[in-house]
Amino acid sequence: MRILGIDPGLRTTGFGVVDVHGAALQYVASGTISTQHLDVGELPLRLKVLFDGIREVVQRYTPDCASVEIVFVNVNPQSTLLLGQARGACITALVSNDLPVAEYTALQMKQAVVGYGRADKTQVQSMVQRLLELPGLPGPDAADALGLAITHAHAGSAMAKLALASGLGGKIGGNYRAGRSR
Repeated sequence: MRILGIDPGLRTTGFGVVDVHGAALQYVASGTISTQHLDVGELPLRLKVLFDGIREVVQRYTPDCASVEIVFVNVNPQSTLLLGQARGACITALVSNDLPVAEYTALQMKQAVVGYGRADKTQVQSMVQRLLELPGLPGPDAADALGLAITHAHAGSAMAKLALASGLGGKIGGNYRAGRSR
């Protein structure tokens, strides 16, 4: 199974692609999609860059599913709204390619990757490097995206088993503790 992780951001969106073979994880690709070359006031153009960039990543790496970070509420409500729009553009690009999308909080990702929900960015980078046997540290946005893919590799199969056991027939829907999945 190939998983695409997305760490949405209006200025920089990270992506990471991981192949899962049983319990083994294999790095495929990672990087960022940047809108920093556009003026801050050009929100529609920035959202288009994110949408087109995610679609390009999906077409290039042909993932089977995607994992996206759930937006947390910032101190600044305007920043939260803008981040939510960036996240929406990313998710729309994913579902327009018929990909199932799972969602995890930053806390869930850090817990799954580092073992500590309050880990800092450098700890996530270091653990992603170790887990995927990378020659160097990935950038912070790419590391978070790879962390989301890793989280789904571990949590996704457990969620599917729970859904089967609960009579949902393998379809995961609705809310579950501190996260959502489609």
